[in-house]
Amino acid sequence: MNTQDAGSAGGTPAASSPEYRVAHLHDRLASGELGELGVRVEVRGGTVLVTGTVPSAQCREDVLSMVREELTGLEVHWDIVVSETASPDHAEELS
Repeated sequence: MNTQDAGSAGGTPAASSPEYRVAHLHDRLASGELGELGVRVEVRGGTVLVTGTVPSAQCREDVLSMVREELTGLEVHWDIVVSETASPDHAEELS
């Protein structure tokens, strides 16, 4: 699990609240190519937790890039797992 403190954020108090910013991130994730992913973003106290499984390392980086953009200034913990969808490179041996 990784942790990020992304710097400082500006804006109005309502627009800079963690809940508002997480809701905006949910909207961005849902409206783009990443909409079908099982990525969850939750506010827990003063920390944001991002969890889920994505199909590729590039997809993981895309999600984390969006998280960094939207949640600058908040403490963020993430646990994004990349699922392996490639075919095996050798035959399975059964005993």
